[in-house]
Amino acid sequence: MIVALAVVVIAVGAVVGDYFYLNSLVHRVTVSHETTRYNNTEDILLVGSTSRCALSVQNKAYGLCSQGVTGVNSDVVMIVHLNFTTKQVSLLSVPRDVFVPNARTTGANKIDAALYQGPSQLVSALTNDFGIPVNHFIELNFDTFANVVNVLGGINMYFPMEVFDAYSGLNITHTGCQHLNGYQALQVVRARHLQIRFPGDGPNHATWPQEGLSDLARIRRDHEFLRVVAEALKARGLGNPITDQRLAQAIAPNLEVDSAFSLSDMLSLASNFAHVSVSNVPQVTLPVVLLQSGPYIYQGYDYGDVEFPLGPTDTSVVTHFLELSPGTNTLTGRPLPPPHQVTVAVEGGTGVASAGPLVAAGLRRLGFAARATGAVAPVGSRSETIVYHASSTPAAIGAAEAVAARLSGPVVMALGPSPGADVTVVTGSDVAVSAPAPATRPASPTTTTTGKSTTTTSRHPTSSTTTTTTVTDPAQLHADPAFSAPTLLNQALQPWDPRSCGPHGTAGP
Repeated sequence: MIVALAVVVIAVGAVVGDYFYLNSLVHRVTVSHETTRYNNTEDILLVGSTSRCALSVQNKAYGLCSQGVTGVNSDVVMIVHLNFTTKQVSLLSVPRDVFVPNARTTGANKIDAALYQGPSQLVSALTNDFGIPVNHFIELNFDTFANVVNVLGGINMYFPMEVFDAYSGLNITHTGCQHLNGYQALQVVRARHLQIRFPGDGPNHATWPQEGLSDLARIRRDHEFLRVVAEALKARGLGNPITDQRLAQAIAPNLEVDSAFSLSDMLSLASNFAHVSVSNVPQVTLPVVLLQSGPYIYQGYDYGDVEFPLGPTDTSVVTHFLELSPGTNTLTGRPLPPPHQVTVAVEGGTGVASAGPLVAAGLRRLGFAARATGAVAPVGSRSETIVYHASSTPAAIGAAEAVAARLSGPVVMALGPSPGADVTVVTGSDVAVSAPAPATRPASPTTTTTGKSTTTTSRHPTSSTTTTTTVTDPAQLHADPAFSAPTLLNQALQPWDPRSCGPHGTAGP
């Protein structure tokens, strides 16, 4: 439900005569774990909250707080990377169903569950589990989203196929370019249980097939919606006093930011980035693998459909997104420690006795001071490999990043105990040791098992170069069929997805 960085800036920056008043309407909250800026860049966490109790006016269509719809989750988690030198902006979406160790202070969960314990917990999860720095926090709710669309006079979107979503209320009964008000637009961007009427299907939507990838499908539609709204803002002209005033008044009362996000910070954003064309801003999604073997049972609890982070691809994506070179600490912009300076304890966490020694041996060959220290009880039938660092300091996370960048498969970092070592690796269901990241950003790796060795191959989008690393493997560490192929960095629209309108009611670009 994030409309655009430009809209957020307008809320306090563009209406010069009223910005002190508008600033007073913005809600502020104390957020800990925020990191320090470096390289003249800034990273802002944008969150779309599902909190019904926070709405100024209750709406039955959203579910009522008084009737127990009290869940507070982050429907949308986006990082905005701002480069004050080049005046460039990029967006990284983190899938809400990705399963991470530090989602809650009590332990693992989907990352969208972190917001229930407040923005500080979500920031902590992003930093400790992914190494993503967060300098500021902005949260918007249903009201903010709908109000912005209504102030713009609604928006137009082209629907190439009839679609229905029982959860969001979306019900498109005819194709073509259609005008949406704020509430209808909210139905579009919240839809993640979409049913599609294909040629030959009858009018009863109960019989229409439902798309897969609900979480990721919504992200690609949200990215397209963001582009459509950006064009609507551009058409109405940012800097139009009447439109700007109405936008600002619609946003400010429902906007929550961290208390360190001062008025001068917001004015700096306005002066540096207000003229950025959001429709041209790169929008990428953190690659994940989906668990395809059914609901995820973790320590005896059913978490439903989940996704796992992907190593070392995610490390490379985050590093590239932050405009850093491989081998760089994402929290400081400085080089990671060399392998020989990092001590690593490896525990077998899959119930496979040989997993720990195999991974330890692979890390030693890359120069790490690694040793196998035994095995721990499996947390479920499938699990991700966890790279624990004992503190949230940049140095501790940097040591974990150095190790995580060498592991492939479902891999994630975590704040947790690491007695007697800088980093403790608990092996998961599918893990292999990889070569260091190359100088160019890799695409998602593919893993195959041949005989007694696992081969991990990464292809680079800018060349035909192939890097291959082989790890000794007595048929224990292999590509697990329970996991999907890695999802794509850039999610292309599907034939049924809504998109911009072109001239004369046709589909737009």
